[in-house]
Amino acid sequence: MLIQADQSTGITTKYDIPPALAPFIREGTIIARSPGRINLIGEHTDYNEGYVLPAAIDKAAFITITPRSDNEIHLHSIDLGAAYTTTTENIGKTKYSWPNYILGVVQQFKEKGYQVPGFDAALTADIPIGAGLSSSAAVECATALALDALLQSKLDKLTLVKMSQKAEHEFAGVQCGIMDQFASMFGRLNHVIRLDCRSLEYAYEPFNMDGFKVVLFDSNVKHSLGSSEYNVRRKQCETGVAMVQQHHNEVLSLRDVTMPMLEKYVLPEDMLVYQRCRYVVEENNRLLQACEDLENGDMAAFGKKMFETHYGLSKLYEVSCTELDFLVAQVQDNPAVLGARMMGGGFGGCTINLVQEDKIDELVQEVSKAYSNAMHNDVKVYISKIENGSSLL
Repeated sequence: MLIQADQSTGITTKYDIPPALAPFIREGTIIARSPGRINLIGEHTDYNEGYVLPAAIDKAAFITITPRSDNEIHLHSIDLGAAYTTTTENIGKTKYSWPNYILGVVQQFKEKGYQVPGFDAALTADIPIGAGLSSSAAVECATALALDALLQSKLDKLTLVKMSQKAEHEFAGVQCGIMDQFASMFGRLNHVIRLDCRSLEYAYEPFNMDGFKVVLFDSNVKHSLGSSEYNVRRKQCETGVAMVQQHHNEVLSLRDVTMPMLEKYVLPEDMLVYQRCRYVVEENNRLLQACEDLENGDMAAFGKKMFETHYGLSKLYEVSCTELDFLVAQVQDNPAVLGARMMGGGFGGCTINLVQEDKIDELVQEVSKAYSNAMHNDVKVYISKIENGSSLL
């Protein structure tokens, strides 16, 4: 089934409704699509009120919501072959992860005073789980968009983004920044979003990929310390800010901190906190310079900055791992690769690579063989393109 969706960009785009959703589509059914995201530069800067440079991709979550005549909520995960039932009066965290992304958004509407009726929902997605492509944010944004239509609440997209982020905080237990949900909702075809995570001001930067494609090498690992270490890094950044604030009360976050401040007030006191903060400060500066590269059409300079970001994430922020470092090292000196780095929270997941289109097959073969020999594991490969953000279908 091919459905047309009008985008806020004025572009009419066609999307295939996943066939698995067909049994759940009835009269009155609302269908929403929300994509995963990549982030080109600007990792772990969002919760430090810095800049990020994400884009929506052509892999998405789809949800159907059909109103019921009672107060029951029936959720179906097509991909997991699982179901969960509750009532509108009994919204709470479950011991299963997937219903929480939907129910967390339902709770946000209830907290705003909306009377949520009973409904049936079916969920499917082609976003790889655990690859750092923000599948959870896609589910939350798709749910928010569908519920907004069901309730005719007419909330603006930024409000829906904030509600989706809060759902992740309260029901998934991950204190994520706003980038994932923002990119999923606001993505634009063939552009990246320069997002100021403090003011939420944003601008679209052209992303000219003529002759190149985005290739994701999935390390096929997800180390268990990822979630806990994420919260540790947040705390370390806050500690560094507090050290600087003792001398500069105008400083509110790492966004306001300069390298001379770090070297004067943090380095003598705590080398580890200094390294964490140094990475964030340098990454913000690097991102703004990378945007100038895009505006000048200098993709080679942009790609070089991706490699620099990976070094910072691996050596200063220490959120990489052996597998991710190996994947980046494999392409570092390959002339067909403009840039590469680990992407996402770290400790597993994907590397993102800008690869010459006619060299992709050769590169995939080389990297896959090397990774298998060195890590005794298979690498998964996803070739992606930049797409529009969330939409009702």
